[in-house]
Amino acid sequence: MNVENPKQMKPGEARSEGPSVQDYLNTEKVPVPDVLRRDVNVHMGSEDLNTRRWTSRDFAEAEMEKVWAKVWQFACREEHIPEVGDHIVYDIGDWSFIVMRVAEDEIRAYYNACLHRGTQLRASGSMGNVPQLRCPFHGFTWNLDGTLQEIPCDWDFPHIDKDNFDLPQARVETWGGFVFLTMDDDAEPLLDFLGDITEEFSSWDFENKFILNHIGKRVDMNWKVGVEAFIESYHVIATHPQIMPSTGDANTQYDVDPDQNYNRMITAMAVPSPHLGDDVPEQKIVDAMTGRSYRLNIEDSEFAVPEGKTAREFMSDLRRATIADQFKKDYSHSTDSEMLDAIQYWVFPNFFPWGGYGTNIVYRFRPDGLNPDSALMEVFILCDYDTSGPRPEPAPFRLLGEDEEWIEASDQIGGLAAVFQQDMANMPRVQKGMKTLARNKGVTLANYQESRVRHLHKKLDEYMNTE
Repeated sequence: MNVENPKQMKPGEARSEGPSVQDYLNTEKVPVPDVLRRDVNVHMGSEDLNTRRWTSRDFAEAEMEKVWAKVWQFACREEHIPEVGDHIVYDIGDWSFIVMRVAEDEIRAYYNACLHRGTQLRASGSMGNVPQLRCPFHGFTWNLDGTLQEIPCDWDFPHIDKDNFDLPQARVETWGGFVFLTMDDDAEPLLDFLGDITEEFSSWDFENKFILNHIGKRVDMNWKVGVEAFIESYHVIATHPQIMPSTGDANTQYDVDPDQNYNRMITAMAVPSPHLGDDVPEQKIVDAMTGRSYRLNIEDSEFAVPEGKTAREFMSDLRRATIADQFKKDYSHSTDSEMLDAIQYWVFPNFFPWGGYGTNIVYRFRPDGLNPDSALMEVFILCDYDTSGPRPEPAPFRLLGEDEEWIEASDQIGGLAAVFQQDMANMPRVQKGMKTLARNKGVTLANYQESRVRHLHKKLDEYMNTE
């Protein structure tokens, strides 16, 4: 994708009418942190994109070697593996890794294959605690530090140098309680790759959160189709009309700098969509929001907005008080935006952490092997907790079956399940439709509302166009 003469869009240029995110921030009663005042969007071109990016098996195989083998990727949370010997298996494409705590202050990622005949040392999808890594086929065994422990009938392997038969490793680094790995020994350090995102998240304390829920499902789509569906709010009017009374969809702010490996959008909540005009009653906004919000944890949906108070003020005060009591923390310094808004970041290629306080969504999309028409979508719900006590155990991963729909996860993720259900109705149709589109033209993108999609493909090209 050729990006010629990138330019900084002026604040407000080619954006929806009505209050902007920055206008809402101007009404805050506490100082607004600089991170929320950042408003940058660099134009990266308007040309169509060839559909083979999503549909070609050859392209998917090239991505695996040029992208997934090179990037830093989110493998697990540190709370998945708190004790020495704890491990979790992380798969990407045809590769598999054992992400393991080998010492109190050290995590490693071993290639999940016995050096004898290639048997997986731990089954895909497994986790738990082991004192050693022993092949289930013939019994070759390695210590937790990756050094060889035992070869059954070792007299028959005089050609093996036992002092140099360690398990191969991928690089591992951590940030904010997240464990990342890369197969590229020459990759830049993780914190350099993440860039300014580390500073922007510093006040939200992601290290002191726990996994409240973890849900996933295989979907008939390319992994990028999934990513793209969740980095724009443009689709709300057609796909999620029920949330429009409480979601400033077309007023979303998109922050995109092509020199960074991440981007961001902020969608104001507890405000009406500009598509509905400016006469939506404050009570209607609250009624719409309390019927679906994952961030409230409040059962009763009968909330009367006091006279003279906006729905946004009312909902942020309500949530601030609710989570302060629940987590025994002081949130009085937090903005309404940090209490309510969808402050959603994306890090290339597939890591989606949401900013703000209390409860945070994290998305992850992975290719399903080398199949360009299938991907695994995962949703993590991270939650604050009372840090005067122990960290709660992370929720186990629930993989929805082929015949299960997202709506069946409502008992765990509330109204989000219905929203995902609507999104997933689109994804297979997008994947199939692009194969028809390929006969005449490419994919067309909006300049602003789909600028994050453009950024994804710019970063993708940076990797794919290397030798």
